[in-house]
Amino acid sequence: MPAAVPAPALPCVLDIEASGFGRASYPIEVGYVLPDGRAACMLVRPAEGWTHWDASAEQVHGITRSTLCAHGRSARDVAEALNRDLAGLTVYCDGWAHDYTWLAALFEEAGLRAQFKLESVGALLDEAHLNLLDAARRQAVAELGLQRHRASNDARALQRALGAVIGRTLAH
Repeated sequence: MPAAVPAPALPCVLDIEASGFGRASYPIEVGYVLPDGRAACMLVRPAEGWTHWDASAEQVHGITRSTLCAHGRSARDVAEALNRDLAGLTVYCDGWAHDYTWLAALFEEAGLRAQFKLESVGALLDEAHLNLLDAARRQAVAELGLQRHRASNDARALQRALGAVIGRTLAH
């Protein structure tokens, strides 16, 4: 009897919610899901120079600036936690241009260097399978019963969608 082929590991996925878009925006929440399914989510307390706030972004993620000030962790605490949990990993995101900029702002404020690599999901999938990702994500959101647009929820849905798409890729 041939040995069973192990299922492909799910990629580590990260998502960032921000104060808005554009040059003055900054990270306000970081969520990630590890390959084994463990997840974490951290609110980021705005640093002194981080003043931009976009009310339309707040309507999407539902996080108020006062909540961040009261319950957020410092950029250094969040950066240290990310380095501890993600060290040596390639971590995937679906909004690389924004997420990379926000992650860079977080680590710059913390005075640290990321000990992991942030990569676009496009590095995992060819164009045909990348085109399947949005539908797979909508299905994952429905299957998981996610109601809130938050970083860890978005990361979990993306990881599940990637698993479905990668599973299709490996099955054919």
